[in-house]
Amino acid sequence: MIIVVSGPGGVGKGTVVSRLVEGDPSLWLSTSWTTREQRPGESSDAYRFVDRATFEAHERSGGFLEWAEFLGNLYGTPYPESPAGKDVVLEIDVQGAAQVRDREPGAVLVFLETPSRSVQRQRLVGRGDPPELVEQRLAHAEDEAAAGRALGANIVVNDRIDEAVADIMAIIEAARAHPGS
Repeated sequence: MIIVVSGPGGVGKGTVVSRLVEGDPSLWLSTSWTTREQRPGESSDAYRFVDRATFEAHERSGGFLEWAEFLGNLYGTPYPESPAGKDVVLEIDVQGAAQVRDREPGAVLVFLETPSRSVQRQRLVGRGDPPELVEQRLAHAEDEAAAGRALGANIVVNDRIDEAVADIMAIIEAARAHPGS
């Protein structure tokens, strides 16, 4: 099974997904590629950081399940090669979620939101995004939320991290109990 967790920047996708994977040994997190620079303090394994030419060559060879350009940077998920018996978790943007849904109709889609744009702003600033990038991400957030709803994704508000993780685990457990529905 493929579980897609998407949402605008600053909603806490990384934190939520880390907790999901830590809490359920049958989940495996796929590492996305990106051409953006690594943020100060960001783990070097958060993404596979590559230059644009490397990314584009991999895309031309059909190496990505999904990929998109966002704010001038490329992001993509290679076709997952998960260990046997593991469900794949993708932490990607809503454009990528739409591509995965089209290629893998049984994927479980979750769209993560913040309780408000002011909370999202605080989170973006707190993680070190420069002011111009914060504004760009906030400007795109409403469109991303509309796209997430249009996909039919399960909407989860990340107000309290433990509750958001529990809500997503309940969605995953329901999908496991009723595969293909």
